[in-house]
Amino acid sequence: MCEGEAATSEDVRMKSKRGTKTSRRPTAAKRSAPKGSPRAKAKRVAHARRIRRAPEETPKETPKETIGGALRAWERDVLEAGKQKLPLRRPAFTTDSGIPIPDLTTPLDRSHEDYLRDIGFPGSYPFTRGPQASMYRGRLWTMRQFAGFGAPEDTNRRFHYLLAQGMTGLSTAFDMPALMGYDCDHPMSRGEVGKEGVAVSSLRDFEILFAGIPLDQVTTSMTINASAIVALCMYIAVAEKQGIPRAKLGGTLQADILKEYIAQKEWIVPPRPAVRLVVDMIEFCAREMPRWNPISISGYHIREAGATGVQELAFTLADGLGYVEECLARGMKVDDFAPRLSFFWDVHNDFFEEIAKFRAARRIWARELRERFGAKDPRSWLLRTHAQTAGVTLTAQQPYNNVVRVAIQGLAAVLGGTQSLHTNSLDETYALPTEEAVTLALRTQQIIAYETGVDRVVDPLAGSYYVEQLTDEVERRARDYLRRIDEMGGIVRAVEEGYPQKEIAESAFRHQREVEAGDRVIVGVNRFQVAESEPIELLKIDERVTRRQQERLAEVKRERDSAKVALALRGVAEACRTGRNTVEPVLAAVNAYATLGEVCDVFREAFGTYREAGNF
Repeated sequence: MCEGEAATSEDVRMKSKRGTKTSRRPTAAKRSAPKGSPRAKAKRVAHARRIRRAPEETPKETPKETIGGALRAWERDVLEAGKQKLPLRRPAFTTDSGIPIPDLTTPLDRSHEDYLRDIGFPGSYPFTRGPQASMYRGRLWTMRQFAGFGAPEDTNRRFHYLLAQGMTGLSTAFDMPALMGYDCDHPMSRGEVGKEGVAVSSLRDFEILFAGIPLDQVTTSMTINASAIVALCMYIAVAEKQGIPRAKLGGTLQADILKEYIAQKEWIVPPRPAVRLVVDMIEFCAREMPRWNPISISGYHIREAGATGVQELAFTLADGLGYVEECLARGMKVDDFAPRLSFFWDVHNDFFEEIAKFRAARRIWARELRERFGAKDPRSWLLRTHAQTAGVTLTAQQPYNNVVRVAIQGLAAVLGGTQSLHTNSLDETYALPTEEAVTLALRTQQIIAYETGVDRVVDPLAGSYYVEQLTDEVERRARDYLRRIDEMGGIVRAVEEGYPQKEIAESAFRHQREVEAGDRVIVGVNRFQVAESEPIELLKIDERVTRRQQERLAEVKRERDSAKVALALRGVAEACRTGRNTVEPVLAAVNAYATLGEVCDVFREAFGTYREAGNF
C-alpha cells in the first residue's frame, strides 16, 4: 500500500492468514547464515555459478518460408476481405515517378540484401545512411535562405538581417541580366534589373553586396551558371580587398551549365566551350581554394522543369559524371578535385520517394567514383549536398498552405540526410519573399532542428522495408537512364541530341494532364478550393533600382583605367583561344573593373552563341 493509505478488510483478512514478518521466527533449517560467514559466502558463489550456467534465450528468426506462407494467407483471408468491405480508392498506387507501391512490404522484399554492401553504416561506404557517422548529433545542417533582390545595398541589408536571425550561410540569387551575361545598361536587361535577384554589373556592386560581412567566417552560395566564372572572380577580388586570402574562402558556386541546357535555358555559349569554362573553375579551385566547392551539380532546376524524382536523380548524376570525365581528360587526378564537387536536390511532395532519392544518390555516386573512376580517397566517394524545397509545388491559391508543404518537404530532406537546406517562403509563387515570409521559412527549419527530435537519431528510417525497397527501385531506374546516356556517348552528346530535354517535357505533360483530369490532387487548386482568399503582402522592386544601377555603372566606367581594362579583356580572349585556364585572366579583368557583360561578350566572340533546337 502507499504511505498513508487505509487498510481494507480484505487486507486484514489476508494478513491474519499468513501472519506478518515479525510474527513468525524462521526455523533452524531455514534460518539465514550470518552475512559474513563461510556458509553465506558459499551460497552466494553457488548462486552466481547457477546464473552463469543458465542458457541464454536467443530469439529465433522466423523462416522466410513461414513469412511467405503467412503473407499469402493474409492476402487471401484478410486483405481481400478488407477490400470487399472497403474498396481501394484507386486501382493501383504508385510514387510520383511511377514506381508501383505494393500492398505491403515485408522481410521478403529484403531477401536479396547484403547489409554491409547495400546499406552499411553512416559515414562509411557506400554512404546510403548518410555522409557523416554521427550526422546531426554532431552538427546540424547549414540553414540557408535564398536572398537577392534589387540593388546590392538592398540584398546586403537582407544578408545582415538573416544572419542576425540565426541563418548560418549566405545564399545569393542574381538577376536575369547577370545570369545571361548582360550589364544593367544593355537593351536586353530592360525591365529585369534587380527583379529576380540582385543586380550586379561590376566589382563595385560586389563590394557593396558583401560590405561588412567577414567572408572568412561565413560560407556563401552563389546561384549563377553561364556567367559563374565572373561571379567567382568578383568574390575573390572582394575578399582579397578585405585582406582575406582566397584559400580561406568557403562556399559553393552553382556553375552547373549542363542542367541549363537540360532545364533552365540560361546560357551564353554552346555546351562544349561552356563545359570547358566549368572545368577551368574546378581546376583553379582544386589548386587555389581548398575550402571552396567550384560546382553544385543541380537537380533542382531539372525537377522544377517537370522531371520526375528518378529523372532528376539520373540526369543530375549523369551531369556530375560528365564533369568528372572532362576533368580527367584535362589531365587532372580524380582525388585532386572530386572531394570538392557538391550537389543540389529539389525536395518535392512524395515524402518517402524523396528520402529514397537522397539515399540512392549517395550510393550510386560512391560506387561510380570508386569503381568506374578508381578514386582512392573516401572523400571522393562522398556525395555532399544542399537541398531546397520545391518551388514548383507552391501555389498562388491559398498561399498559407505553402507553409505546410515546405515543412513536410524540409523534414524529408533532413530524413534523407542533407547537409544544407533552403526552405521556400509562402509568397515565392508571387514574388521574391518579404522579411516576414523568409523569417517564417527559416523558423520552419529551426523547429525541425530543435523541436522534432530528428536531430537525435542517425538515419531513423534505415531498415524500413518500404524505404529500403524504394531506395533500391529508385537506384535501378536511375541506372537505366545512366546506361542509356553512356550508350549515346555521354551526357554532353545526350544534351546536344535533346534526350534529357525530351524525357522531361513528356513527364511535365503527363503531370499537367493528371492535374487537369483531377487524378492528381493539388489542395486549393483542383480540390478544396475557396471562392477567394485574403491578399498577402508582397515584396515590390522599385523601378528606381534600374536607374540607380545604371548611374553606378556609368560612374565605374568613367573612373576606371580604360587602357588597363582593354588589355585585361585581350588576356581573356587569348586564354579562350589558346586553351589556357581562363580564371586568372578573368580575375585580372574584374580587378580592372571590366564589367560582367564585357567579359561575357569576349566569350560570345570567342565561342559563338547558342540556340537550342526545338523538341516536339
